Amino acid sequence: MSEIRVAGTVNDSIVDGSGIRFTIFVQGCPHHCKDCHNPQTHDFNGGEIIDTDILFEKIKSNPLLDGVTFSGGEPFCQAEVLAELGRKIKSVKLNIVTYTGYTFEELYSNRDKNHWGELLKITDILIDGKFIPELKSWETKFRGSSNQRYIDCQLSLEKGIAIETEP
Repeated sequence: MSEIRVAGTVNDSIVDGSGIRFTIFVQGCPHHCKDCHNPQTHDFNGGEIIDTDILFEKIKSNPLLDGVTFSGGEPFCQAEVLAELGRKIKSVKLNIVTYTGYTFEELYSNRDKNHWGELLKITDILIDGKFIPELKSWETKFRGSSNQRYIDCQLSLEKGIAIETEP
């Protein structure tokens, strides 16, 4: 049994990555981006604690899902438990999108710490970078500001550099 602190979930999201997605909004974020879309997720003591088996059963019970999205808050603050959940999700052939305020380069260079590498290994698409209100754009699909990248995480891990792809 593993537990995770979440701000909430969305069963059938179409705005958190391609296709129909189950989105998990983790609780706790160190970035505190100005004009954050989810400021209620910043407090590391907020939200609720839930068993990841319960989340996995909800995910498995929805036959319409294309994938699961880890959003926040900051998913890499709970990387170990999300990586564990992610391995289960991958076993039922769903893809994983992970949003983060960190850059791929920060995560990659620290991949041996804090289980960041484990979460990267199960992430198909990484959407990286802090939200910057001055760069807010309606043109960047699935991203809030133009500095944020839509990255093929597995290819990027293989090459050792961030490789962007199209949504």
